[in-house]
Amino acid sequence: MTAQDEKYTRQTITEVWPWADNLFSLRTTRDPRFRFSAGQFARLGVEKADGEVVWRAYSMVSAPHDEFLEFFSIVVPGGAFTSELSRLKPGDTLLVEKQPYGYLTLERFTGGRDLWLLATGTGLAPFLSMLQEPDVWQRYERIILVYSVREAKDLAYQGMIKGFAELEYLEGVAEKLVYLPVVTRESYPGALEGRITTLIENGELERAASVDLSTEHSRILICGNPEMVEDTRAVLKTRGLQLALSRRPGQIAVENYW
Repeated sequence: MTAQDEKYTRQTITEVWPWADNLFSLRTTRDPRFRFSAGQFARLGVEKADGEVVWRAYSMVSAPHDEFLEFFSIVVPGGAFTSELSRLKPGDTLLVEKQPYGYLTLERFTGGRDLWLLATGTGLAPFLSMLQEPDVWQRYERIILVYSVREAKDLAYQGMIKGFAELEYLEGVAEKLVYLPVVTRESYPGALEGRITTLIENGELERAASVDLSTEHSRILICGNPEMVEDTRAVLKTRGLQLALSRRPGQIAVENYW
């Protein structure tokens, strides 16, 4: 066994399903020794026809207690990794590094009453993993999930999000969730319209949630493309909200999903 072989396991794809023309999810088997915290990501590898292995980081949609791994992906035209990943089908192999990564977890925070989950596109993935953890629902009085996409057809996982209210283990706490879909390029019934940063600046996001952003009560996780993450951080900073660092308590944790 080579040193590289020791770094990853070979998992089998069991399901693949599309959400839109350029969005899909897949499930794989899971090595029972692979342990992660909700919000972390794995490095995935796809073997190309010429034998080269291409690696990318993907957050788990699946919960830490699931017996499978699930990932949510966009297809980037000409993308070295996503083009290969989108060709895989049930029975094919996906490489999964044994070590999980990332700090977009609730361990970053102390205190707090309201948990804000701000996602664009496939940045929704780690938040779905978190919302399958009963402890999250017990820890916060309000959970505000903000999911921003360009067009309404890109709103994935709607069944799962709406289904939290029907889960037996969330009986009595599921009403804590405030779900705010955001569509930036068209009007869509039930969705906010505009960039997350604009909705924070004009107060519309807080009005829709009926929850105020505050340094005392808010704990905010942000996951999406780097521009969105940086712009949202900057807007929140003007409100006195800052990154939670190991040497300094704060209200914000981020992950670039690109």
